[in-house]
Amino acid sequence: MLAATLNTHLSSIKAQDIELGTIDIATFGANVDGMIIYKNTTGDAEFMSNDCITNGLYKMIADYYPIIMGRPSIGKNGKGVIVVDPDNLCMPDIAELSVKLPAEHFFETRNYKNGDTVKFFNLRKFFHESGISALPEATFSHDHSAAIVRLIRFKDSPYVVLYVSLPHVIFDGTAIAAFLNNWAECTRNLNNPEYKLKYPPVNDRKVVRDYFDTVTAIEPPHTKHFKDLGAESLVKVPSSVIAALLLAAPDIPAFEEQHLLHFTAEKLEQLRQDVDKAQTTNLALAAVLTKTILQANIQMFNSMPTWSYVMFPYDCRHRTEVPMTYSGNLSFSAVAPLESQTVLDGSYKEIARVIKEHCSKVSSEYAKSLIYTVENEIGVLFQAGISLCNSPDTSYVGLTNLRYMPLYSIDFGYGGPEILSNGYFIREGMQRIYSNKQDGGIDLFMNVKDDLFEYLKKSDELLKYADIIF
Repeated sequence: MLAATLNTHLSSIKAQDIELGTIDIATFGANVDGMIIYKNTTGDAEFMSNDCITNGLYKMIADYYPIIMGRPSIGKNGKGVIVVDPDNLCMPDIAELSVKLPAEHFFETRNYKNGDTVKFFNLRKFFHESGISALPEATFSHDHSAAIVRLIRFKDSPYVVLYVSLPHVIFDGTAIAAFLNNWAECTRNLNNPEYKLKYPPVNDRKVVRDYFDTVTAIEPPHTKHFKDLGAESLVKVPSSVIAALLLAAPDIPAFEEQHLLHFTAEKLEQLRQDVDKAQTTNLALAAVLTKTILQANIQMFNSMPTWSYVMFPYDCRHRTEVPMTYSGNLSFSAVAPLESQTVLDGSYKEIARVIKEHCSKVSSEYAKSLIYTVENEIGVLFQAGISLCNSPDTSYVGLTNLRYMPLYSIDFGYGGPEILSNGYFIREGMQRIYSNKQDGGIDLFMNVKDDLFEYLKKSDELLKYADIIF
């Protein structure tokens, strides 16, 4: 019965070539994943059923996201494209997994003074003790599936984990949050075959190209910084082969040394007040992390890095006429290159101010310049990749704020999630902020090496505000 329904969905997919944008292909080889944890509070025997979740996914992909079932290629004009061939679809990889332990075995619980009891999912403990040592990652390379879904069920437990992995080349963070909510919306309305999404995605990359054709590029300061570091001396690549070069890039492996800190709402506000009450919470947190990670870096490597980098991604949908429902990549990076000695000597207030000077001056003109850089000065991209890490020469905080993403609204008809967690995401030094609805605080997932974290967790300044979960 389910197979026939899925085939009906697939039969509506038409042959098409979807041209990728420059920022799309710049992310090729990377994936974005997450673990969304639901609780069956009603004892529903069909709670988060595989058939229902799968049916909703196929219907949504067929109706709104056929790009997911395509395959990457190079078009006649040398541009990167996703070729959707109804006779050779890249099918989603969906499966159910069973764990012979209750989900509660992998929970960490904290009791706070205000009476809140907060649960966290210990991802590292899960991979060590569940019998599932790893989960597959979505990728277009090597003909793998571009959408991977795992429904993970536990012994004698009301909790179900929904693991989703998708390729970054198709989506940025905003688009993935919309994808997940659209999937849930389609699933809730499966009984209505005429149902249409309230806010359908805009998949045509032409809307981005048309907009940026009207914009004059202005080079952001960090681009010149990376050029001065040596990007100009790297091998020049003709712009005509950039798409082919990037689409041939190997998969970027997940970084598995992940840690979780929790900040209660009260501690987070205390941090902002202590740093500079005139700044945003995000900037105040970035200032504390920048200095404490630099100090840990110095202890670990027994040397002073020359540069301390802070990176904030920003969503250009808010700064352009591109629709908010655009489903491709439209997020760009603002980087603050700070001299490490200045960070070490400066107050948190001063550090927050300097980070703001670099990272708050974002515009579509800067974004246009970054598109030009990928297309014509790929060496800058490689130099940034070399520099943005924790090493004897550099300290790095890449802070992605997902706090206001609509993630708790992902309701497949059984209620929204109880807990948000990560899969393993790429690149050392990257950090993600999630809201925690249990107490109104935030969860900070940190990609830092275990050796570095040993020094970081001894930081009195950080522990004044944060609780280490794992």
